[in-house]
Amino acid sequence: MLVYPNINPVAISLGPIQIHWYGLAYLVGFLFAWWLARQRADRLGLSKEQIGDLTFYAAVGVILGGRLGYALFYHFDRVLADPLWLLRVWEGGMAFHGGFLGVAVAVWLFAHKHRINWFQLGDFVAPLAPVGLGLGRLGNFINGELWGRLTTSPLGMVFPGAGSEPRHPSQLYQFALEGVVLFALLWWFSRQPRPAGSISGLFLVGYGSLRFLTEFTREPDAHLGLLLGGLSMGQLLSLPMVLIGVLLMVWAYQQPQMATPQKAASKKKNKG
Repeated sequence: MLVYPNINPVAISLGPIQIHWYGLAYLVGFLFAWWLARQRADRLGLSKEQIGDLTFYAAVGVILGGRLGYALFYHFDRVLADPLWLLRVWEGGMAFHGGFLGVAVAVWLFAHKHRINWFQLGDFVAPLAPVGLGLGRLGNFINGELWGRLTTSPLGMVFPGAGSEPRHPSQLYQFALEGVVLFALLWWFSRQPRPAGSISGLFLVGYGSLRFLTEFTREPDAHLGLLLGGLSMGQLLSLPMVLIGVLLMVWAYQQPQMATPQKAASKKKNKG
């Protein structure tokens, strides 16, 4: 059995002001995604200023979508009983699937504003997402929350507040798979020109599949338990992602190849 490190969830304390590792994980995730996007900006013909705006749009989408998703998917009854609870974000509560929908809307708005193909912009953003996802899971681990199910595996840990029995460190499994593995897969796949929508489709398939698998080691939400077919809420929300991702990849590879702004500009220059 492994020993839980008991890291103080507060990274910096300045009097009444406390900065938690979880919040820093979000901040570092956004900054790293912004930096990576700047390195690839010319692939979509985006300026450095546009990359900053895109990062802001995505950040707002993650926060608003994540909070709304958590409320609607996991605590809808609480919202009905106390609508103002939705605004008390300091009490915690974010959901990936809601954050994903928030980012999808933010990307659409940005693409519409700058007249960029939505699928191409989605393909540009998709490889950047796993960095933040992985760091967020590390934040969950440090907070000692969202722990795994009971296990006799040598990887088991006793989490504070989760009883005396060892549990799967499911947050670390998710960090490794949804963060490291998914990032490596998407980064490799996106190195070569791909049909518009295919990279976004691979993200949906990859995340949905990996989240579905890791949920088997994660303790279901106490107030929800296991739902339809013995699946958790996270698994039920991930299945449509996989289906939509497969359909999107099939559709993408059936479409005529669409030139990126970078390629279009290069062809125009060569013709001139």
